[in-house]
Amino acid sequence: MEGSKNLPNTPLRIVFMGTPALAAHILERLVTASGASFRVVGVVTRPDQPRGRGLGMDPSEVGAVAAKHQIPTLKPVKIRTPEFLSELEAFEPDLLVVAAYGRILPNSILGVPKIAPMNVHASLLPRHRGAAPVEGAILAGDAETGVTIMRIIEQMDAGPMYLQRRIPIEPNDTQGTLKEKLAELGASAMLEAIDLAGHGALVETPQDESLATYTSQIEKKNAVIDWTSSAAQIERMTRAYDPWPIARTRLGGDEVLIWRAAVEDESQWSGPPSPPPGTIVSMKPNPVVQCGTGRLKLAEVQAPGRKRMSAADFLRGKRVEAGARFGA
Repeated sequence: MEGSKNLPNTPLRIVFMGTPALAAHILERLVTASGASFRVVGVVTRPDQPRGRGLGMDPSEVGAVAAKHQIPTLKPVKIRTPEFLSELEAFEPDLLVVAAYGRILPNSILGVPKIAPMNVHASLLPRHRGAAPVEGAILAGDAETGVTIMRIIEQMDAGPMYLQRRIPIEPNDTQGTLKEKLAELGASAMLEAIDLAGHGALVETPQDESLATYTSQIEKKNAVIDWTSSAAQIERMTRAYDPWPIARTRLGGDEVLIWRAAVEDESQWSGPPSPPPGTIVSMKPNPVVQCGTGRLKLAEVQAPGRKRMSAADFLRGKRVEAGARFGA
């Protein structure tokens, strides 16, 4: 096993690092599966966040799982401090297991576990490194995605790989549904990797740097629809940004959230040349919008603060007719 140290004769001691729901599901699975071969002895997650109107502090999703199982938990504001390093070393971990922690870990931390620091990343590395691999896979129109278990190095998602597991991206998959699938897949893959570590059987495969692609942290501004894009790309946006930040546009100065849409069958087109992108070209049975390339049929939309509803009912209620233009 490359880079490993002497294997323990007792159950592997694991410290888990993570924050969001995807990581919380993986932690829950690890805790449930722990026993004679390994156990989670500590958790590291972000500090608790203020809850609305002074009602208290909320732990991260990972912090909530750790509290439920009474696992000792560290919530450092800064991780590059002697104090945090000492607290981490006190757990005497054999493995450091990381899932969506959101920070580059320095070598001082990566050197703490006796066997290896391991990360589960929600893509088929080296494709879609970075903060938004699930959104990136949908936006790119990838046919499949998966998870990668790798050894962490002090460079973003660039460490050698231990194993990968793949799943198809279904035509109706959203960010939300795909993250649920990848959380389960990631938990199973990490359990495989932990078992390999316990038997001294981890094998490292270097990533091909020439194939690396990168994703950035998603912000609300990323979800604003550019109607000069293709209908296919805008449809992917509606799925990649569901449930957050939600694909959005403007109509008559008001914001409209686009939850569900479909690329219109080009064989249905007829009539005069294409109008400017963003123009509603048809209202029945569903609104159809001209894009830079192709047309998009709107299925479900929402006004901020209101309920989601069918696009046809929404536009009918606003007395919008064909010829009106989104994005203006």
